[in-house]
Amino acid sequence: MWYDKILFLFKNKDLRNKILFVIGLFIVFRIAANIPIPGIGTENLKRFFTDNQVFGLLNIFSGGALSNFSIVLLGLGPYITSTIILQLLTMIFPALEKLYKEEGEAGRQKFNQYSRLLTIPLALFEGYGMLTLFQRQGVISALSLPTMISSIITIAAGAMFLMWLGEIITEQGMGNGISLLIFAGIVASLPMNIFQTFAAWDPSKIPSYLVFFVLSIVIIASVVLITEARRNIPVSYAKRVRGMKMYGGVSTYLPLNVNPAGVMPIIFALSILLFPGMIAGFLGGTPGLIGTIATQAGLFFNNVWVHGILYFILVVIFTYFYTAVTFDPKAIAENLQKMGGFIPGVRPGSSTITFLKHILNRVLFTGAIFLGLIAVLPSIVAGLTGVTGFTFLIGGTSLLIVVSVVLDTMRQINAQLQMREYDTF
Repeated sequence: MWYDKILFLFKNKDLRNKILFVIGLFIVFRIAANIPIPGIGTENLKRFFTDNQVFGLLNIFSGGALSNFSIVLLGLGPYITSTIILQLLTMIFPALEKLYKEEGEAGRQKFNQYSRLLTIPLALFEGYGMLTLFQRQGVISALSLPTMISSIITIAAGAMFLMWLGEIITEQGMGNGISLLIFAGIVASLPMNIFQTFAAWDPSKIPSYLVFFVLSIVIIASVVLITEARRNIPVSYAKRVRGMKMYGGVSTYLPLNVNPAGVMPIIFALSILLFPGMIAGFLGGTPGLIGTIATQAGLFFNNVWVHGILYFILVVIFTYFYTAVTFDPKAIAENLQKMGGFIPGVRPGSSTITFLKHILNRVLFTGAIFLGLIAVLPSIVAGLTGVTGFTFLIGGTSLLIVVSVVLDTMRQINAQLQMREYDTF
C-alpha cells in the first residue's frame, strides 16, 4: 500500500536524508526570494504586478521573488532561456547536434556546461533590461551608476545561485532540480491565494465557487490523463543465433507520448508574447511617434482576446516545432533496424520512418490542441465564474509544471524504493 511506501521512505536513512536535504534547499530558495536588493525602493512594486498581467505571470513563476525585488528576481529564466537557445542551435550547427544526441553522457555534460556559460551574459542582460524597464515605468526611482552596476551583478549572481541549487537537487536523484525549484515557486503562492479568496468571501458567489472547483478537478484530472497518455506502437524482434544461444523472438512496444513536448511549447509561446509587451513598456515613455506607437502596441497585446488567440496559436505551432527538434523518427528507425526490430506490417527503413511520422503527427495534433486549451483556460474559467484565485488550479504553464513535476518525482521516488527493496532480499 501507499502508506507502507511512505513509512519505508522515512525509515530508510539514506532516502530520509535526501528528502530532508531537498526540503532544506527549498527553504534556502524561499529565504533568498524574500531578500530584497539593497538600495532600491519597492513601494510601487506590488501595485505594478497586480495591474500588469504579463509581469504578474512572471512573478508567479519566480515565487513572488520578482514583486519582492529580491536577489533572485530573475528566477531560473536565464538558464532555461540559454538551454532553449542551444537546443534550437542544434538545428543549425551539426557539430552541436552531434554533441547533444550522439556523444552520450559526456556530450550532454559538455552541452550543459555551454548552457551554464551562456546563462551568465543572459542574466546580466536581463537584469539590466528589467531595471531599466522599471525605471521607465516609474516603479522604482532612478538609480545611480554604482547602484545600477551592483544591482545587475547581484541579480546575475542570484540567477547563477538558483541554477546551482537546481543542479544539487538533481544530484540527489529525487527529480529534476530546475523543475522542482519552479514547482516550489509556484506552490509558494498558494497560501496567499487561499487567504485572498476567503478574505473577499461573498456568499452570493457560492455557485460560482462551486462551478470553479468542479472545473478545477476536471481540468487537473484531464492534465494528468494527457500527461500520462501513450500511443504504443508494437515492435517485434527477429530471432538471431549467436554461438549456441538464440536471441530475439520477443514482442514489445514503442511508446509515443500524446504530449511529447511537455511544457516547453507554452514557455516558448509565453516568451514570444512577453517580448512585444516588454518592448512596448520599455519605449512607452519615449516622447514623439515612437512612444505613441509603443503605447498603442502595448494596449493591443494586453487585450484579453488578442492575447488569448495569439497564445493558443503559438502554443500549437511550437508544439510541432519543438517535437521536430527533439524527436527524430529516422534515428529511431535506424536503431530498430540495427537491433533486428521491426514494426509488424511495415517494412524496415524508409517505410518505418514514414509510418512513425504519420503516427506522430496524428498523436501530436491532440497534444497540441490540449496544450493550447490549457494555456488559455485561466482566462476562460475566470471569465465564466468570476473567480480569479487559485490560478494554477485551472490551467496554464503552472498547472502543467506542477502535475509534471509531481508525477516525475513520484516515479523517481518509486525507483529509489524499488532499488532498496531489491537490496533487502
